Amino acid sequence: MSFALTRLPLAIVASIVPVAARAADGVVTQAVDNPYGLDALWAQGDFVARGTLLVLVIMSAASWYVLLTKLWEQTRLFLQAKKANQLFWKAPSVEAGIAALSDRSPFRAVAATGADAVAHHGGSLVENIDRSTWVSQAIQRAVDQIVNRLQGGLVVLATVGSTAPFIGLFGTVWGIYHALTAIGIAGQASIDKVAGPVGEALIMTAIGLAVAVPAVLGYNWLVRRNKVAIDQVRHFGSDLHSVLLGGVHSNPRIRAAGGSKPVIAQAA
Repeated sequence: MSFALTRLPLAIVASIVPVAARAADGVVTQAVDNPYGLDALWAQGDFVARGTLLVLVIMSAASWYVLLTKLWEQTRLFLQAKKANQLFWKAPSVEAGIAALSDRSPFRAVAATGADAVAHHGGSLVENIDRSTWVSQAIQRAVDQIVNRLQGGLVVLATVGSTAPFIGLFGTVWGIYHALTAIGIAGQASIDKVAGPVGEALIMTAIGLAVAVPAVLGYNWLVRRNKVAIDQVRHFGSDLHSVLLGGVHSNPRIRAAGGSKPVIAQAA
């Protein structure tokens, strides 16, 4: 009696171990043969599916690159605007204010362009143009160059945000086409025949949306920040125009002349 009771637990353990082993093997096999993963999408997809996936990956990389670079460019311009307000307007002259700014500062480029327009107004064809108009046009051209540089690259985000969902939809349609083809060849709509293509279609849709949403949100955010940055540059240009016409220069002859039409000293 005691010998039978001793063998009973051993028999139970022996029956459980093979079942657990088979269950573990089944779990591992299911993880490897998952028809809905990205590995299966790349392995089972044809050149159209792979090309669509590559296009979406490239578009995502391009949008994130533009988003990060434009964000850094805008942040740097905000810091340069703060520095210009602290250094340029407290300088004793326009030339001293220009020298106080960094060589890579867009505000220095605007100030240098305006000062150069004042210095080269006389003795040429542009002398027939009113001084205020000539200086204003020169400053506006410099500001426009900065605005164009700030807006560069935003078209990439707009393009990605508007086209990525449709590219993902194209991948979805192509995957469904493969599913219907598999059903037609098999002659029956069994789940093992359509699981892979349908999973491929669903993944394409998700990837298309994942690429488009950050591009759209980033575009709207950068456009808003661009508006603030452009306003700061334009306000600086407007104030610079008034200062230049006021004749605030370091040259003693120019300061002595004063007025709205400062005398520009010619180089000896």
